[in-house]
Amino acid sequence: MSSDRDHSTPSEGLRPETLAVHPPRVEVTGSVPLGVPLHQGHVFGFESADALADSMHSGDSFLYSRMGNPTVRTLEDAVARLEGAAGALSFASGMGAINTVLLGLLHGGGHVIAQRCLYGGTYAMLTDLAARWGVEVSYVSGTDPEEVAAALRPTTRLLYLETIANPTTRVADIPALAAVARAAGVPVAVDNTFASPLLCRPLSLGADLVVHSATKYLAGHADVLGGVLAVGDPELLGRMRHFAVELGASTDPFAAWLTLRGMQTLSLRMDRHCASAATLAARLADHPAVAAVRYPGQAGHPDRAIAERLLPDGAGGVISLDLAGGRDAGRAFVEAVRLASLSVSLGDVKTLVMHPASTSHRQLDAAALEAAGIGPGTVRLSVGIEHVEDLWADLDQALGKAAAL
Repeated sequence: MSSDRDHSTPSEGLRPETLAVHPPRVEVTGSVPLGVPLHQGHVFGFESADALADSMHSGDSFLYSRMGNPTVRTLEDAVARLEGAAGALSFASGMGAINTVLLGLLHGGGHVIAQRCLYGGTYAMLTDLAARWGVEVSYVSGTDPEEVAAALRPTTRLLYLETIANPTTRVADIPALAAVARAAGVPVAVDNTFASPLLCRPLSLGADLVVHSATKYLAGHADVLGGVLAVGDPELLGRMRHFAVELGASTDPFAAWLTLRGMQTLSLRMDRHCASAATLAARLADHPAVAAVRYPGQAGHPDRAIAERLLPDGAGGVISLDLAGGRDAGRAFVEAVRLASLSVSLGDVKTLVMHPASTSHRQLDAAALEAAGIGPGTVRLSVGIEHVEDLWADLDQALGKAAAL
């Protein structure tokens, strides 16, 4: 049953208290807004009880923003188009997207194969699932398909990778590993945060699910907290959407709007991030205070050949370096920078530095840090879009102070 009722509120005869609650609605006619409209309202009205009931079951109309919102849907559609996905889901944080994958696909007695070097929050969640749910985890290098084949079990429910690992910058051989997993009927999830869809599209390489911390490169301006999950298969997307609604880690419309605004300059920013990172990585490798530099676009990186295949348009904006003076030198360096900021995030227009062993990967003990390739003097450098010579001057002076210890 439908209704022809006019839902605009007449002002005649209404008292001020009522008029304040029901402002007039302005319909845009004869033109189209160039910016994405911000639909901040979280609840939507219907013309009939049947229409409301149908929407609750079909999801064809916007009902309640935890289940869908026009601005949020625009972000989801934009990311899905960039990733070549059937659809995408947006979350209040990157961990919301990661947890939707892990909690939606794993259960007690299940098994997951994960890349050995992972974002600390992902590692902590897998450790927690192992302790509370009995989920078994096998860690692999991320470059050897035979290693994945050997780790497969009848109970394996997921292969979890990172395009460029956090913080070591190891590059996963997604096509080779995904082929092994998918042949066994195991879905493949890839955290593509470090690369962004401009540098790599994991679904085209064999992945089933792609995770982003939208806080990083997608938004890019240190003013948004968000996450996105892109899914290649419509049926799997439906399963993830159902779980995401129940989980409740939904994106705020304003955060979605800010992310969309940031994404308009994503290609320009990624070009600068990659170019400056390549320049700085080469200079850092020649500095006497630096023991080792790991950047996927640099000769000598252990995964250089993989990076050339999977990241032909740029190796990203993150550099991992080990300082010759160890933990004390690493801490001194990140506290000595002046133009760069000491911060736990990455992918910002500003250059950021951090010491993983005492921050993002503090959940790992010494053995786990070593297994992940993180040393006591490891520093993660997220290169911004400042002038590269200004960045080098800042890094050079900070390295000098670290070396003086």
